[in-house]
Amino acid sequence: MTADRTSGVLAVAEDPADADDRIARGLVGGDERCLAAAYRRWSPLVHALAARTLGDPREAEDVTQQVFVAVWRGRANFRPERGTLSAWLVGITRRKIADALTARTRRTRLTESLGASLEHEGRRDEEPERVLERLIVTEELSRLPRVQRDVLELAYFADLTQTQIADRTGMPLGTVKSHTRRGLRRMRNSLELSGVRAAR
Repeated sequence: MTADRTSGVLAVAEDPADADDRIARGLVGGDERCLAAAYRRWSPLVHALAARTLGDPREAEDVTQQVFVAVWRGRANFRPERGTLSAWLVGITRRKIADALTARTRRTRLTESLGASLEHEGRRDEEPERVLERLIVTEELSRLPRVQRDVLELAYFADLTQTQIADRTGMPLGTVKSHTRRGLRRMRNSLELSGVRAAR
């Protein structure tokens, strides 16, 4: 193995098993260099597993980021005696992939439900252009990063306030507000590029 000249985590020609052990111990100890080393070493595997199951490179990138955030936050839970760091990573990856599939199913149901509702409303009192605009907004919502998307779905589909969203998700209220602002900004920019005016 070549030297890691940027972080000094891995030694020149270090045995892979020793390198993995060094990364694992450093990660559990809170060494951010070891998190970076773990990302360089295993993110291609994580991304490949996610992409193969989800069939969507962008969604796979989301999952990859979520996995390494979970690894850092849950590093104290890693037990070397129960298995290798790579096996632990794969286990987290599988859970995050399952979460992504569940969220996809939920979004599909919400979209279908909204589409049916809009079709019914459109026959009665909405102009076709308005129905189309609302469907486009729903599609743009599905394109957001998962956390922003979840927050806005709870706001629009579950009709929750930001305080209620914070209570339900366990996120700080300030974080909920930040995700809401960023999600709305991304949607607005995307919709403006599409020629659809977003509500302010």
